[in-house]
Amino acid sequence: MVQAIRVHETGSAEVLTWEHVELGEPGPGEARIRHTAIGLNFIDTYFRSGLYPAPDGVPFIPGNEGAGIVQTVGEGVSHIKPGDRVAYVGPLGAYAQERIIPADRLVVIPDGIDDKAAAGMMLKGMTAQYLLRQTFNVGPETTLLFHAAAGGVGLIAGQWAAHLGATVIGTAGSQEKVDLAKANGYQDVINYRTENFVERVKEITGGKGCDVVYDSVGKDTYPGSLDCLKPRGLWVSFGQSSGPIQDFNLALLAQKGSLFATRPTLFSYIATREQLETTSGDLFDVVAKGIVKIAVNQEYRLADAVQAHTDLEGRKTTGTTVLIP
Repeated sequence: MVQAIRVHETGSAEVLTWEHVELGEPGPGEARIRHTAIGLNFIDTYFRSGLYPAPDGVPFIPGNEGAGIVQTVGEGVSHIKPGDRVAYVGPLGAYAQERIIPADRLVVIPDGIDDKAAAGMMLKGMTAQYLLRQTFNVGPETTLLFHAAAGGVGLIAGQWAAHLGATVIGTAGSQEKVDLAKANGYQDVINYRTENFVERVKEITGGKGCDVVYDSVGKDTYPGSLDCLKPRGLWVSFGQSSGPIQDFNLALLAQKGSLFATRPTLFSYIATREQLETTSGDLFDVVAKGIVKIAVNQEYRLADAVQAHTDLEGRKTTGTTVLIP
């Protein structure tokens, strides 16, 4: 028996329950790992609330990201062994002291990267990687806007985009978060609570607009994000922390300058083992070189997941947050 957080019915943070669960031995192609740290992400609240349906229904153990020590491996597993430090973004089930997971989702953590950083950077860091290096290839000629610049993905993306030579503009919701974003690669940060971000982007860019807008906020930043783009610019909607966008009007893309729009997810970019190794390897490389620093700004006990979700949804957290079993 191990302890885990389970959801028996979807709803507010209070539906997260701390209880004992049975855990067997890994089957072929699987591994059993003991978590040392678990990443907290906004997507966790989507599954908990029912906005995203859990693949196998309820009850379920939430969480897609973690790091830990391999305990045992099943038949056919050769790329990892007991004792290895590993991290993953994988199927639901991270909010547990131990878990069984498909071994092909596990990557070995390089020396020099600790477990807390690894647990908190896999989903957010690989999201930043595919956004900046695959969805749109950011470089010195790029001007970009990144909403929620002081969030977990935002802080990683700001450092990485600045290293790539881009002009990096962000939005944040308080002076504290503005200052944090500026310390992590953003040249200009707009406080959306006191400033009109569309007008400020036009001022900052001399009326030209941005090549790409990265938007994980959703309802509150739409359709304003479209007004921040150059003609034929790209709007990347990769989350909806303020709520889903209702009745997306495709004709707006024509009216606002023949814009492009995409709604990517990380899991489409790491579907194969080769894609996972390439994306995680790129992330590990920039972290190991100090180009991107992973600041674990909050820690909660796994048993206190209710409070962690409450703080996350109340926008009281910045950067990376981990749960400790």
